[in-house]
Amino acid sequence: MEQSWISQWMEHGEIRTLPAGTVLLDDGSYIRSVPLVLSGVIKVLKQNEEGKEILLYYIQPGESCVMSFLGGLHEEKSKIKAVVEEDAEVLLIPIDEIRRLIREEYGFIEFMFKLYHRRFEEVLNVLEAVSFKRLDERLLALLHKKMKLSGSVQLQVTHQQLADELGTDRVVVSRLLKQLENEGMVSLGRNRIVMLKPEPEM
Repeated sequence: MEQSWISQWMEHGEIRTLPAGTVLLDDGSYIRSVPLVLSGVIKVLKQNEEGKEILLYYIQPGESCVMSFLGGLHEEKSKIKAVVEEDAEVLLIPIDEIRRLIREEYGFIEFMFKLYHRRFEEVLNVLEAVSFKRLDERLLALLHKKMKLSGSVQLQVTHQQLADELGTDRVVVSRLLKQLENEGMVSLGRNRIVMLKPEPEM
């Protein structure tokens, strides 16, 4: 991403510091701005009518949310939920400024198309995992993804949070985590999971 883009957005957007757990965008809410993550991590989830969620992808520093980008341009309600995974600094860019960048900055359009392509592949991977992979494989892959994002083998996460991101029940996740602990893959603590093997074996 070119530094000039960031400078322009800094002038026309609002920088906010958000603690982990903050709901940045809720399912069904109107989209007034598009977030650009400066630091930290944001997770994007899809929620069904019963309130069950599943993780779609993570937004990392230097990235934006294509779903809020498209929904905001079309003045539609959000179809996703965005939650701060790790304490984050976010630049919120008003939709009117996004429209101006589309008109005047080809580089911005190119950036958003590349990001859209990446997110589309990630959503396809989620669909493939849900359709063809066992839940224990998906759980272990999620744990390693979180380890990579945080840069630490110690993960501060609850069984319920993992269940929400996998679209399953907490009791199922707790059983699978105990199985992984018995296999020497993880060590379990209160709201804490330590990864004992850095690379997945499944």
